[in-house]
Amino acid sequence: MSDSVQARPPILAAGGIVFRKGPRPRIAIVRLRRDKSWVLPKGKLYPGEHALAAARREVFEETGHEVSVHGFLGSMLYAVDGRMKIVQFWHMRAIGGRKREPMDDIKAVKWVSLKQAIEVLTRAHEKVFLANVGPVALRAVKQSVRDKSSKPWTHNKGKRQGGSARVALTAH
Repeated sequence: MSDSVQARPPILAAGGIVFRKGPRPRIAIVRLRRDKSWVLPKGKLYPGEHALAAARREVFEETGHEVSVHGFLGSMLYAVDGRMKIVQFWHMRAIGGRKREPMDDIKAVKWVSLKQAIEVLTRAHEKVFLANVGPVALRAVKQSVRDKSSKPWTHNKGKRQGGSARVALTAH
């Protein structure tokens, strides 16, 4: 007799490491109402939804900010209730001020330094992920402020604004 393990599909989610421009760039973190934990803005994909579209939607719902997307940062993989969860993250920048109140699941939105975000985040896997990818995104923000070279990704067939470079996005 053999033991068989029922394979379950992973939970697919997406989100953003969202910066707000300024002399000292700040990162958005959100506080969940249900357990009061501080997390990066993210959420599950709808059936058939592309991860980048889900990331933009979730960031808008959770922070109230529209964003420009400046590159893929990586994927975070962890277990939730016996299933694997794969979260893809993009480097994003808030456009202007808040356009709406965050969704009801969110108790608060806080804009903090990279160092503060790593300290305040509740979940260890998010702290480790941000400690690894945050400095890369922060350097890109600081560089673009100096030379204005960073062009945001658009949601228009993977083209960058002001250019025709194709962007290849892969599901992880």
